[in-house]
Amino acid sequence: MWLPLLLGSFLLSSPVRGSDSSAATAITCFTRGLDLRKGTEDVLCPANCPLWQFYVFGDGIYASLSSICGAAIHRGVITNAGGAVRVKTLPGQDNYPAVNANGIQSQVLSRWASSFSVTPATKDTALEAVGRSVSTARPSTGKRPKKTLDKKAGNKDCRADIAFLIDGSYNIGQRRFNLQKNFVGKVAVMLGIGIEGPHVGVVQASEYPKIEFYLKNFTAAKEVLFAIKELGFRGGNSNTGKALKHTAQKFFSLENGARKGIPKIIVVFLDGWPSDDLEEAGIVAREFGVNVFIVSVAKPTTEELGMVQDTGFVDKAVCRTNGFFSYQMPTWFGTTKYVKPLVQKLCSHEQMLCSKTCYNSINICFLIDGSSSVGESNFRLMLDFVSNVAKAFEISDIGSKVAAVQFTYDQRPEFGFTDHVTKEKVLSAIRNIRYMSGGTATGDAISFTIRNVFGPVKDGPNKNFLIVLTDGQSYDDVRGPAAAAQKAGITVFSVGVAWAPLDDLKDMASEPRESHTFFTREFTGLEQMVPDIIRSICKDFLDSRQ
Repeated sequence: MWLPLLLGSFLLSSPVRGSDSSAATAITCFTRGLDLRKGTEDVLCPANCPLWQFYVFGDGIYASLSSICGAAIHRGVITNAGGAVRVKTLPGQDNYPAVNANGIQSQVLSRWASSFSVTPATKDTALEAVGRSVSTARPSTGKRPKKTLDKKAGNKDCRADIAFLIDGSYNIGQRRFNLQKNFVGKVAVMLGIGIEGPHVGVVQASEYPKIEFYLKNFTAAKEVLFAIKELGFRGGNSNTGKALKHTAQKFFSLENGARKGIPKIIVVFLDGWPSDDLEEAGIVAREFGVNVFIVSVAKPTTEELGMVQDTGFVDKAVCRTNGFFSYQMPTWFGTTKYVKPLVQKLCSHEQMLCSKTCYNSINICFLIDGSSSVGESNFRLMLDFVSNVAKAFEISDIGSKVAAVQFTYDQRPEFGFTDHVTKEKVLSAIRNIRYMSGGTATGDAISFTIRNVFGPVKDGPNKNFLIVLTDGQSYDDVRGPAAAAQKAGITVFSVGVAWAPLDDLKDMASEPRESHTFFTREFTGLEQMVPDIIRSICKDFLDSRQ
């Protein structure tokens, strides 16, 4: 355990004392209710927390994964000037409402295991908080801290959660291992680590992977630099694949400091070659929404190539084989000139193609009414609507997927989730759908779709959505099949046109029904719905990942 971590932990858990009867624990802007261990505890929130970064769930009673300081500001217990707050642990709730208050928009959460409430702390504790600067997980130097708000905030233009996967195998050896640490330290400093900027952690690959420190452990460059310098060389085989898979699965959790909506990046440093397979690890990383970079140093010599299991290992591991995610350095000596170009890559968020978003991590099936009341021309307007929604998503073999079923009394699968894995082919398939004409049995169509379209992907990583598009009354029950769809983890949107009864639409839609039910009197009105439906899909996706 390193000295800064010990000191940081001491500062987080040690009370700021006034009199014998008052004590408040200094916390950070992002400390959550579940981070506290006592039933009732007085805490001290710092000033100038970034309101827009708070994650708060509920109103009055907050889910324990909420920020304590965010909840306190939301409740009006303190302002953004900080102060002392009493936190009381409560049982979990079945519903946490979304309320906008005091500059913070709380979010809906259907269920969570534990809760907390916030009230003003005791008078003595509150007085003790006035004018006191709070240290948050930083080592004490004994000197008065300088005002370095920008350094604490970090580089806001490079907000990323980054794991440096360093090579600790016998391939690299002790001397080059130290040069590697020096290079990683320079990269970390140049990134501009800070509370609102990039956060970093380190994993060492050797015989068995070891997470050296997590994203949450340090939020200042000096602390990270010290921790990197203290890393010990482990030796063993360079089981980089095993380490990459472990990091993708275990490192980026909320409990370990990962932030919602921030790109996840693993930078793999590899001296020579891996002694195991990287392909499976690369697939796992992409499924977890992690952008993998490979920084390769000292390529295998001609004599060593026979020991390499797969000479194309870089392309098997990186996020995309477009050249952006691979970086070559000839040697560990004189690496300073390589620091800035690598940092620029890591801060190019628009290039992070493997980040999990609603756009690349969902399955959408369109259930399209082909009954006689629609008519050929209106049916084409419905297909235009389907195409415009599909266009918004990144369709690929590892990204979002689209399927379509047309229904009357019968159901006709137009194409499934695995039939077309590019956006162009999906849009072409939608254009080629031919109008059936017939009756309207929406309930049977939903049951058919659950079984035949979603059945094969029910255990996949993507979140499932069903958009039911209909223009009239169903001849059968829709409530039971829609409930079965939702029980199977499928979020249902109902889109009604013309004579579609509102009661049927609401019976089909997922909760809250108001935000999953859409209606337009004219088929031409479908076009205006597209942006709202895309936003609603993305909101559901984000809410599901809390």
